[in-house]
Amino acid sequence: MSDKPKLLITPTRFEMEVDGHVAFILYRMQGDVIELVHTEVPPELAGRGIGTKLVRAVLDDIRARGAKLHPLCPFVHAYIARHSEYADLVTD
Repeated sequence: MSDKPKLLITPTRFEMEVDGHVAFILYRMQGDVIELVHTEVPPELAGRGIGTKLVRAVLDDIRARGAKLHPLCPFVHAYIARHSEYADLVTD
């Protein structure tokens, strides 16, 4: 596995392929706000920090776009709570 897997963006998911498996965050747009709905990491990738890398890559992408988000997914919400440098991305 490379240190920084590539983030792929589809109309409904942020995806990261690792060792032939795809981890993803399901999202939807609500106006200009990105709602991060659900994070899923295949069992084959469990315990390797892939979910954390995925969330960080997605938040960095959202920041680069100048967008805001709603962290509906508990995993994303918890990540932002532990990494206050991303708190400014969250909107009401």
